[in-house]
Amino acid sequence: MNSNKSSSTKFLYWILIALLIIFVVFSFSGTATHGKKVFYNEAIEHFEKNEIEMWYVIGSNKVIFKLTDAADSQIEIDEFPAKADFFITFNSHEYDNLLETYGTLYYGSEPPAGSWLDYIYPVLMIGLGIALVYFMFKMFSGKGSGALSFGRSRAKPITNIKVKFSDIAGADEEKAELEEIVDFLKTPSKFTELGARIPKGVLLVGPPGTGKTLLARAVAGESEVPFLSISGSDFVEMFVGVGASRVRDLFEQAKKSSPCIIFIDEIDAVGRQRGAGLGGSNDEREQTLNQLLVELDGFESNQGIIVLAATNRVDILDPALLRPGRFDRQIFVHRPDVKGREGILRIHAKNKPLDDEVNFTTLARLTSGFTGADIENMLNEAAILAARANRPRILMQDITEGINKVIMGPQKRSKHVSAKDKQNTAYHESGHAILFNKLKYVEDAQEVSIIARGMAAGYTLRLPENDDDFLTYNKLNDLIASLMGGRIAEELIFKDVSVGASHDIQQATKIARKMVMEYGMSNKFGFMGFDSDAEVFIGRDYHSRMQHSDKTASEIDIEIKRILDFNFERAKKILSDNIELLHNMSKLLLEKETIYKQEVDMLVEGKSVEEIIEHMDKQEKARKTKAEKGRKEKEEQNKLRELEMKVRTSEVFLKHGIISEQEHKNIVKLRDDYLKVIELKKAEETKATEILPSEKKQSKTEKPKTAETKSTEKKSKAENKKISKSSKVDEDKKKKTNSKSKSTTKTKTKSPSKPKDSDKKD
Repeated sequence: MNSNKSSSTKFLYWILIALLIIFVVFSFSGTATHGKKVFYNEAIEHFEKNEIEMWYVIGSNKVIFKLTDAADSQIEIDEFPAKADFFITFNSHEYDNLLETYGTLYYGSEPPAGSWLDYIYPVLMIGLGIALVYFMFKMFSGKGSGALSFGRSRAKPITNIKVKFSDIAGADEEKAELEEIVDFLKTPSKFTELGARIPKGVLLVGPPGTGKTLLARAVAGESEVPFLSISGSDFVEMFVGVGASRVRDLFEQAKKSSPCIIFIDEIDAVGRQRGAGLGGSNDEREQTLNQLLVELDGFESNQGIIVLAATNRVDILDPALLRPGRFDRQIFVHRPDVKGREGILRIHAKNKPLDDEVNFTTLARLTSGFTGADIENMLNEAAILAARANRPRILMQDITEGINKVIMGPQKRSKHVSAKDKQNTAYHESGHAILFNKLKYVEDAQEVSIIARGMAAGYTLRLPENDDDFLTYNKLNDLIASLMGGRIAEELIFKDVSVGASHDIQQATKIARKMVMEYGMSNKFGFMGFDSDAEVFIGRDYHSRMQHSDKTASEIDIEIKRILDFNFERAKKILSDNIELLHNMSKLLLEKETIYKQEVDMLVEGKSVEEIIEHMDKQEKARKTKAEKGRKEKEEQNKLRELEMKVRTSEVFLKHGIISEQEHKNIVKLRDDYLKVIELKKAEETKATEILPSEKKQSKTEKPKTAETKSTEKKSKAENKKISKSSKVDEDKKKKTNSKSKSTTKTKTKSPSKPKDSDKKD
């Protein structure tokens, strides 16, 4: 139905366009049979000079002319109207003067009939007028899309929402808060009998991607009521009063669908603090906000209507919007913790074939700081990578690559990098990785790579043990020192520095500045805070000034420099003491381009680069064989699916007599033979893997025993017995002496001293 309506509307629009084109053409070019149009004065001049040979009067106000120069004695009278040189139209006064002066000259028994265009032209004009009136009426009176409908709300009630609370993980407390809303919408008497009033509005606050909109949809899905969704920017238009009109219409729709839920996404677009605009350009937004405040808690009660709103900038909202009676409850939707991320991973991985080696606990640790949207995107990238490689399952390496793509972007392997730049990057990233491993209060490096990603020539990722939101003084200092590892490694090896450490310098300086100005971790200033560099709201904070003097600002800079210098020196000492490890790690990076925590630990333990390369080659070979096996399995599944489809098709053809029974049997035999081949392959693989460990040992060590070997075994057994007897005598003597010493020193023992916090692993 909708497609038919849209096609008929398009047809009407094309007709209107065609009529307009015809109108323009006739208005500016005239008709082809009447020649060129001239003014009245020009026509009179031709009459006075006797230059007109023929002329016709058509109707009551039109005359066509033929000049003497163009006269032709052979012209027949009936052909004249089609070959006029020019024409002129008169009003009644001019027409009478022309007839009195020159008389009327007719050629033929009656005035010739005009062209067919003379008749159709008025009809076209009437049709054009009717079409314009019709479209103007439709435009101004249409529902939803008319020109006067811009004051209507764009929200449409959504029903049959299938999102439930069970589809959301990592937000247990948030779900518990919202379950009360669901209970009220389902059984309001449970609350009203006790005199309780359900919150009129619930504000969901949190970073982008944490699931605020998903929680709102889950409330509507659990309560099974209509859901009106709209964005804050949909209220504001260039026309004054449109936003307030849309707010009124939104709540009118909600009253008709009561009980229902209104969800306003990004409410900060319309709910900003009043009086914070510059130049008075926010009058329309303030009118919209005023109307919203009235609808939320005005004289008219909105029974059964619950307003949910979401924002990530609660600091800029108007205080009147947050008071009880409007948005009574604020629910903070935080980033998920390790347990929450594991639950989100399991939800998004339900419909994805994962390899057995995929560990959700490890992935939850690797995705520290990820929101639910980031995790969904990461698993989607992993699925795309597996499909690109024609694998039937998603491997762990696909997911780790998806994590890196979300954080830093895809790898740039095609980018040409010179040998010198590659070596510089290898030492730079090795410096970071060694400091991550040697410093006590930062996490170890999880992945080190010299392959470019995004804007970085290389990267070093660290693996947090847990979601520790509280940063300590020691951890911040270790973070600053680890950020300096790349620059220090370049200085030690090349006696020169590059611009590759610019981002590290900015990050280290930012941490040191916060330690002095916000965290109170300065030896000079101590427990004292200064202006924060947090995000500001220009409309409110543009007039603010610094709260400290210029002298204090200078001392702050000196203190920041002291923290940076202190960490630079101790980081340089660690790398200087481990210069051999720095060379080995850079050599391994140049060979393999990417290494992981296992390889970094092996280097720290003292294993050679060659041993680690051999170990990595074995792992890579095992991964390739596994991937190849997966590809073959997928090909076998596709081929078997194709044969099954052929068998089903042949059954239908056999039923309708298209093929013979023998042809059907041949197709079935092909399918059965292929199944036997697959089963034989599986049987051979299981035979190869079912060798017992005892059989393996016997096959390796079992040899025929000779007389000499038997005699040597007897001698060794006798010697072992003698040694065991002597050792027992020695042990008895030691026990006696130890019992004596214990009785004398029992009162002198002390508990071992605990290691200090400043001790660090080396």
